[in-house]
Amino acid sequence: MNDHSIGSFCVGIGLALFNTICTAQTVTPMTDFRASPGNGIYSYASTSPVTVMDLLQPNRPRPAATAQGQLVLPANAPTDAKLPAVVLVHGSGGIYPEQISFWAKLLNDQGIAAMVIDVFGPRGVKSTGEDQSQVPFAADTADAYAALGMLSTHPRIDPKRIAVMGFSRGGITVLRSAVTPIAISSGPAGVRFAAHIAVYSGGCAGNLTVSPKPGVFGPAPILFVHGDADDYTYLTDCKIYAQRITAAGTPTEFVTLPGARHKFDVDDSRRINARNNTKTKEGCPLEFDVKELKYRDRRTEEILSQASVATINKDLCADKGASLEGDRKARDTAGKAVIEFLNKTLKS
Repeated sequence: MNDHSIGSFCVGIGLALFNTICTAQTVTPMTDFRASPGNGIYSYASTSPVTVMDLLQPNRPRPAATAQGQLVLPANAPTDAKLPAVVLVHGSGGIYPEQISFWAKLLNDQGIAAMVIDVFGPRGVKSTGEDQSQVPFAADTADAYAALGMLSTHPRIDPKRIAVMGFSRGGITVLRSAVTPIAISSGPAGVRFAAHIAVYSGGCAGNLTVSPKPGVFGPAPILFVHGDADDYTYLTDCKIYAQRITAAGTPTEFVTLPGARHKFDVDDSRRINARNNTKTKEGCPLEFDVKELKYRDRRTEEILSQASVATINKDLCADKGASLEGDRKARDTAGKAVIEFLNKTLKS
């Protein structure tokens, strides 16, 4: 294999209705980061599990896959300093410019390294907004864990101070990666995410949600950041879910952004109507019990048959249509909250 290959790092500036920018850039294959690489785009080994069961049970099929991410290190940090780091996981629209121009820059300004991963590009997909089945949600989690494993080998990064931050669909990975049975089965040996940040997160309600029973979520703290005008992933669902996670023993914080809609962190302030994007209805009662390996109705705690899951999903959960709108004031507020949270949770 050549030391360098030319690939595309795709930058989606929204969800399904936004254009995607793909530019040919040098992608360097790596088996680990022990050579202390600097800023650049790197590919590395991952897997493509299909379901949450594949994440929970290591004997299930996990086809080999190639992950890809852009490493962005703080420019002025001492070369002998052990840096904290954050893995950033995009949503249904794929990589977008503000993950680098705003979030990675913000982190770097605080002396925090960033690794912006591209789940879709190596799998030949640009967006899953209208068809989430193009890339299994479990593959996002596998790629985030692969990035954690890579960063933990970098001489300039402290393996005990690596957080994960996800946006929309990426928030599902943030929450799943906090689940102890998933971390044990699918995470890299000897290292765990030290903190979890879910921004306008999916996975707070519906069949991708993990029942927050005592002992299910690990001790690493979780921050939720959500706009109260979000009609794609709903504030109420995430607020209730955060409260339940807290009650089960994992510390959580919740920041509400007044008037902010989904995708508030992009520069484009136009309101976009994503009519065909699939979403979960507010209040969907489905969730997955990782201890029982069964779906439950959270209203009654009843374990559900597959037929009942299909009926509830059709009647109470499956929906389409959402609005997207950048809001720089909300983004600045979110950025301050994220840095405050990381300064507390990733202290040396």
